[in-house]
Amino acid sequence: MRVLGIGNALTDVLARIDSDSMLERLGLPKGSMQLIDTEKYIELRKELDGWELKKATGGSAANTIMALSNLGIDTGFIGRVGDDENGDFFADNCSRNNIDFKRVGDEGVSGVALTFISPDGQRTFGTHLGVAAQLHADALEHNMFEGFGFFHAEGYLTQDHELIDRAFSMAHAAGLKTSIDLASYNIVEADRNFFHYLLGKADVVFANEEEAMAFSGKEPEEALEDLAALCETAVVKVGERGALMARGEERVTVPARSVVPVDTTGAGDYFAAGFIYGLVHGHSLRASAEIGTLLASEVLQVIGTTLSSDVWEKIRAEVTELEKL
Repeated sequence: MRVLGIGNALTDVLARIDSDSMLERLGLPKGSMQLIDTEKYIELRKELDGWELKKATGGSAANTIMALSNLGIDTGFIGRVGDDENGDFFADNCSRNNIDFKRVGDEGVSGVALTFISPDGQRTFGTHLGVAAQLHADALEHNMFEGFGFFHAEGYLTQDHELIDRAFSMAHAAGLKTSIDLASYNIVEADRNFFHYLLGKADVVFANEEEAMAFSGKEPEEALEDLAALCETAVVKVGERGALMARGEERVTVPARSVVPVDTTGAGDYFAAGFIYGLVHGHSLRASAEIGTLLASEVLQVIGTTLSSDVWEKIRAEVTELEKL
């Protein structure tokens, strides 16, 4: 089954910081994703002058699609980039990873996510969306969804209600199963009513415990029940404790793999990729989550979301073994 994603097409610029006091000084709540204007972007970028930086393609849904492609799934991605170095970097990386990039737009400045990695591996984003924010509903066409069986979106797109609503409507019209990742607790807090409406249109919902709390005001186990009442399958990721899942009357808990995190960037996105991989292959919730925790554990051990070909080869071999169980 082919999987299509939609989201902010971003280039991640990653920096490891020595102390969270830097985040306080810059006005960035730890663990959040803050949308920043051009003035703030320039300020933050100057803070990083002379730092050792790493660059990678990013965006929540894009990370998930990238991981799925490396698992051997035929994938596509809808996103907007500009006609600049970062836009070409994003498009070239999609091409190298066999992703059918449905590139929207060819003018303006591409989106950049400045990613500050705390000593404990937690990441905080200052995101300048650039033209990624100009991906609007009228850019979507029915033929973009043709030939796919599964559709995945990121909650960050709730900045444009019409866009994400139209995307889900088109996916349903094309007969696709759908999923959404809530993306960030502050995004959920700012638009809780719309999220409640939107989750009713998704078959699968992913949230971490902070996002689940922001949505329901409850602890993970109770929040899971609230999410499950709106969709077919609900997943609440609880960090080192793993993931809680609900589908109908079924309840499953799968522990996380024990690793020392270097950077949490993309861990949730990679979990979603493994879980979706399991679903499209007809695997159980437990098996799907096991694949998700495998991917998350690997990306936690690198800076950014780029895994080497050797690591991917190892992952694919382990996934094959998990599928035999």
